[in-house]
Amino acid sequence: MTNRHTITVAGVEIDTRHWIGGERVASAGTFPDHSPVDGGLLGGIARGGAAEAQAAVAAAKAAFPGWAATPRAERARILHAIADGVEKRLEELAQVETHDNGALLRSHRRGVMPRVAHNFRFFADHLLALGHEDFETRGHTNHVSWDPAGPCVLITPWNAPLMLATWKVAPALAAGDTVVLKPAEWSPLTASLLADIAAGAGLPAGVLNVVQGLGSEVGDALTSHPDVRRISFTGSVPTAQRIAASAAARLTPLSLELGGKSPLLVFADADLDLAVELAVEQYDNAGQVCLAATRLLVEESVAEEFTRRFTARAARLVQGDPRDAATDIGPTIHPRQVERIDGFVRRAVGAGARVVLGGHRGDGLFYAPTLLTDVAQDSEIVQEEVFGPVLTLQTFTGEDEAVSLANDTRFGLAATVATGSHERAERVTARLVAGTVWVNCFFVRDLRAPFGGARHSGVGREGGDWSFDFYCDVKNTVTAPGGWGSRG
Repeated sequence: MTNRHTITVAGVEIDTRHWIGGERVASAGTFPDHSPVDGGLLGGIARGGAAEAQAAVAAAKAAFPGWAATPRAERARILHAIADGVEKRLEELAQVETHDNGALLRSHRRGVMPRVAHNFRFFADHLLALGHEDFETRGHTNHVSWDPAGPCVLITPWNAPLMLATWKVAPALAAGDTVVLKPAEWSPLTASLLADIAAGAGLPAGVLNVVQGLGSEVGDALTSHPDVRRISFTGSVPTAQRIAASAAARLTPLSLELGGKSPLLVFADADLDLAVELAVEQYDNAGQVCLAATRLLVEESVAEEFTRRFTARAARLVQGDPRDAATDIGPTIHPRQVERIDGFVRRAVGAGARVVLGGHRGDGLFYAPTLLTDVAQDSEIVQEEVFGPVLTLQTFTGEDEAVSLANDTRFGLAATVATGSHERAERVTARLVAGTVWVNCFFVRDLRAPFGGARHSGVGREGGDWSFDFYCDVKNTVTAPGGWGSRG
């Protein structure tokens, strides 16, 4: 039965209130959530502020001692139960997320939602294996342990809402921390469903809290709260700077996964068909991917042939309704985002860039897959993150120039290299400034690997042991030899 606090999206009933201390909590006001699929209003979402932030952190603080003391095996069992709940509702989650953020339904079904469940299973299992061999120093025993840190504030983006939320939530819960999750206001719905799934899996009240709202209203209140022990954020550099400034007063540890302006280096000895497929893949999710290699750097001797093959391949992409299995590229998420993308392209063309492909808006929130050439290295379109289906193409004549161009931005999130030479791959990847480098592949991710960016692309690493190092206080206990008997 629906009420004024629930909406129905794709046949799925969703509570639009916050989840705080194991209960649904309303706010005096709401904010609208529109679907990028057709622009329709999905509903009004509870608009949290300072009061809701205070309540959520208080709930997380109260729940922390009990959850931190919960044995590892029991925490792992509950995380696996959450994964079971995700898998049982996978189709519902996929449908809701597609309506909420416009990404392809087939991607949500095949990859994104299964990865959500895997996030919980991986960190549950990794928790049970987490450890370090004791070692000796002059006969003294050193024992390393990972102690739960406390309440965590997790702020997540709109481009892959549930997957990126659980990439943070799962290790934080596994570590024994309690969580206040603040989802992006443009795509908040699956976070509400996650709260239901976690409660159904037996997660104690207050261990996971979900607070919705605008960053300037509730986000600031969360990141400046004195009882918060960790802050993890994925999003833009300007927002990260504000969060870091807020956290600095209390030296709250931060993990920041930020923007990218990643290069794809195509050498003349590369398999050009493979290189073209890698380049076209950068249009995935309408280009709204932080890792996207939006700067194509192609060796001059093969640039003309590469461009010919690329434009022919990209022209076959189908742009349309993300619920249609035949669609390759859906809409951008919000009117502000499509305006932003179009502004970048118009300014680039005004500065002398040449449009090889696309370069224009479509109906609604669609933007045509775009390729620009004749761009200067210091131009805005080369230096700043567009976060849309817009690529640039530049040429180089050798490894030194390729690496110089690749590293010549303030970012360093990822890089992709296409080459037929193993030796060249080793030389080039060693010189690239990036948190992740792919060679003759793209977006191959293992949760055991560290993930994060260099320069303005982020602070810290997460994944595997690195996640536990962040979400825990790592402690070394040194014990002297002998001396355990009582004094006479």
